[in-house]
Amino acid sequence: MSDQILALDQASELESTAFTFSERVGYLKRFGGHSQSFSTLQPGMQYFDVPGMGYVAYMRQWGTTIVLSDPVCAPENFGAVLELFQKRFPNASYVQVSKPVVDFLHQRFGLYGTQFGSESRIDLAKWSLSGKKKQILRTALNQAEKSAITVQERFSDDHTREISEAWIRTRKCKSNEIRFLIRPMDMEYRENERRFYAYQDGKAVGFIYFDPIYRDNEIISYVPNISRANADFKQGIFYTLMAHAMEAFKAEGVPYLDLGLIPLSLDSTTEHQEGRLLKRILHGIYNRGNFIYNFKGLEFTKSRFRGDNFKTYCCHKRSIPALEFLAMFKLTQVL
Repeated sequence: MSDQILALDQASELESTAFTFSERVGYLKRFGGHSQSFSTLQPGMQYFDVPGMGYVAYMRQWGTTIVLSDPVCAPENFGAVLELFQKRFPNASYVQVSKPVVDFLHQRFGLYGTQFGSESRIDLAKWSLSGKKKQILRTALNQAEKSAITVQERFSDDHTREISEAWIRTRKCKSNEIRFLIRPMDMEYRENERRFYAYQDGKAVGFIYFDPIYRDNEIISYVPNISRANADFKQGIFYTLMAHAMEAFKAEGVPYLDLGLIPLSLDSTTEHQEGRLLKRILHGIYNRGNFIYNFKGLEFTKSRFRGDNFKTYCCHKRSIPALEFLAMFKLTQVL
């Protein structure tokens, strides 16, 4: 305990020292084990840097502070970093954080920790396309083959913006590309990003950008953070691109493939630290809010890969964080 107190005192004295970008990337490669760790380097982020430990990434909107993902630091330092952050931003809210972060914030500061959705991880060593429950994936691959669709990994843009703008026009949220919860397509920092394109007759008709997930300076997983397809291909392109990429990652010895956030995919049981009314509201949005966002469609698509699911949470000070959620939707450009 005395060592942790000393570390907190030392960090408190140094916390005003901002990291250089290369220093922040160094922390990402050591401790960026969350599916959104890479997204913490997206444009517009602000940072709370704790030398010797790591950083917290956040954005501000309408006077509210909203943190994205777990702190980028060693899990054993979550408490120390969050203690300092909460002293600076006592009214902060957190989105897409893990249970250890929820437990600390609830026990130390009394914050609610309500399930926000689910995530899914696939063990690539055990991955295959066999089995009755993966029939839809095999069907998509067969349809792609009949349509002369091929997949290639490329390191430069290939009709990317054209495909993306056409795809966005088919979405329920047509005005803007979502950001914050999904990092923007155009990022200056792209180290170890992987891009797979689907082609028909030599022209790109879809693509997926995969972001790296790190532990101890090694890539332990990838997550598909940006995916687009030509509007003429309403089925199959995503499954086809994913299957090819997963085989490539498996051959390279990458242990896992993460599927990222499945928003509002919630467990029916309510944990003691959850906001009960908020949980019921989120259930209601999932069941009746598909006109806002295709929650059910996204959950169905990701469930076809049969990964291991786990919960992800939002932490909030008020039982009904109405302003905080509106601010978050504004940051995502849904509003």
